Amino acid sequence: MRTTFVRAAAAATVALAMAAVAHAQSQDTPAATNSVKEKIESTGHSVAQDAREAGQTVAQKSREAGHAIAAGSKSAGQSLRADSKKAGQAVAQGARTVGKTVKEGTGKAKAAVSHKPAEPAKSSEPEPKS
Repeated sequence: MRTTFVRAAAAATVALAMAAVAHAQSQDTPAATNSVKEKIESTGHSVAQDAREAGQTVAQKSREAGHAIAAGSKSAGQSLRADSKKAGQAVAQGARTVGKTVKEGTGKAKAAVSHKPAEPAKSSEPEPKS
C-alpha cells in the first residue's frame, strides 16, 4: 500500500514539475506544448488511477478488519453473557441458603425468648369446694 502512495506522490511531483516547465517555456512551438500537455495529462490520469487503487485497497482491508472485529465481539459478548448468567445463579442460590438459615435461626431465637405461661400442675387431689 505504501508503494502505491509513493508512486502516486512521485507522479504528482513529476506532473507539477512538468507543468512549471511548460508554463515557463510557453514560447515553444505548439507541437512541443501539446507534447508536454499530453504528458501532464497522462501523468495526472496515472496519479488518479493509483490513488483510486490505493483507496480501494484501504477500503477492502478496513472491511476485512471490521468483519474480524465484529466476529470477535460477538463471541466475547456471548461468553460474557454465559458467565454473567452463571454468576447470577450462584448469587441467587447463596441468597436462598442464607435466607433459610436466617429464618431457622430467628425461629429458634423466638422460641427461646418467648415466655409461655406455666401450666398448673395437675394433682390427683380434688380441688376443695367452697
